[in-house]
Amino acid sequence: MQLIWLRNDLRIHDNTALCAASERGPTLALWLVSPGQWKEHDDAPCKVDFWLRNLRELQEALAHYNIPLLIRHAEHWRDAPQVVLEVCQAHGVQDVHVNEEYGINETRRDRQVGELLQRHDIRLHSHLDQLLFKPGTVLTRNDGYFKVFTQFRKACYQRLHHALPPLQRLPRKQDRPAATNDAIPEAIEGFALPCDTLRDLWPAGERHARKRLEDFAQDAMADYPEQRDIPSVDGTSQLSPYLAAGVVSVRQCLHAALAHNHGEFESGNPGAVTWINELLWREFYKHVLTGYPRVSRHRAFRPATEAVQWRDAPEDLKAWQEGRTGVPIVDAAMRQLLATGWMHNRLRMVVAMFLSKNLLIDWRKGEAFFMRHLIDGDLAANNGGWQWSASTGTDSVPYFRVFNPVSQSERFDKKGRFLRHWLPELKDLDDKEIHSPGGLFSVRGYPQPIVDLGMSRRRAIEAFKQLPKEQEVEY
Repeated sequence: MQLIWLRNDLRIHDNTALCAASERGPTLALWLVSPGQWKEHDDAPCKVDFWLRNLRELQEALAHYNIPLLIRHAEHWRDAPQVVLEVCQAHGVQDVHVNEEYGINETRRDRQVGELLQRHDIRLHSHLDQLLFKPGTVLTRNDGYFKVFTQFRKACYQRLHHALPPLQRLPRKQDRPAATNDAIPEAIEGFALPCDTLRDLWPAGERHARKRLEDFAQDAMADYPEQRDIPSVDGTSQLSPYLAAGVVSVRQCLHAALAHNHGEFESGNPGAVTWINELLWREFYKHVLTGYPRVSRHRAFRPATEAVQWRDAPEDLKAWQEGRTGVPIVDAAMRQLLATGWMHNRLRMVVAMFLSKNLLIDWRKGEAFFMRHLIDGDLAANNGGWQWSASTGTDSVPYFRVFNPVSQSERFDKKGRFLRHWLPELKDLDDKEIHSPGGLFSVRGYPQPIVDLGMSRRRAIEAFKQLPKEQEVEY
């Protein structure tokens, strides 16, 4: 008997571990409910709900192949080895298949599971699935992990020219097994969904994810370079929740882009090229997570920046979290996050830089808040984005480059459509006033800015100037 232990790979199409397990023989699927671990990882209630909804869709899809889905409880990942072993012993499993996950806790969990299973003559097979390239196979000339994205991308291009990662086959249909499906919980205690409308925004299931991918590749990808920075239009694929949960694979995304660009990834349709680069950014941050494990430990990638004197400003932090900073683009973006579990990528950079630079509040507080609310929360991408904005990470923006949120708003929401949607109290201001109310344009019910943008920019630059000179260190 074979067992696929599902994690962030909730699909039957192009699922490496599922394909490998079913090729070997009769297969069972397993999912672990781990609320204690999810709490420690700041996983958002909307993300947990998304997992459960996709599990229901997946259970139906697996039933077509006569693969039952078992649900077991392992409060923390340290409980996983014993729980997985008990499932194996109860069902006569000889081989357990998993798709690799990355991060210190994930790596430790899988190692401990493998060691316990081995002591009972059960083999654990790990498969590359979340990424195009296995971490440790795309390296610098000195056999180190890349620290700069453009160099990493070039190395990936060379690999892609040589061979494209193939799509995996669907699982084999098997004889009806003795085991039966377990009931999937409707909800998990401690992860109450803030509102049901989130479910309408993010429908579950592979069928929807694959249609969203195809629609984007066919209709919106061509305009992606021009539209992706405009938050008032649907110019991005909005596939990140489905990628984070593994409802669609990065290989499927790559192949869809190539299919609409005559097989090219460096030339041809600029939209396809730009979007493939975004897939490689996702790849890059997961390689960084593996190669430089300090970022899994709430540490700055650049050690010198650990000395930044962050402000202890709980009221400013709360105002940022609640979308009442008095800076419209920041407040509108934060309200979008709270209402939808998602935020436009351009705005993620704007609000992250506002918190870490203009408010000079530790980026880790923003990183954790994002994870507690994002339906697409992903440790590597979230950490990479926050450290980029805070100038503490790999390939990060120079510390002296601080986005002016008003300029960003005027540039990317020129007519104020996004602002009016999320800040209806400002709807009567004209297209110029709406980006920077306050002073002459004060509006009843909308706060004055909590910080002066010019002063706070200078304060942040001075704080970074005080840092000791960086030296190469071993990670």
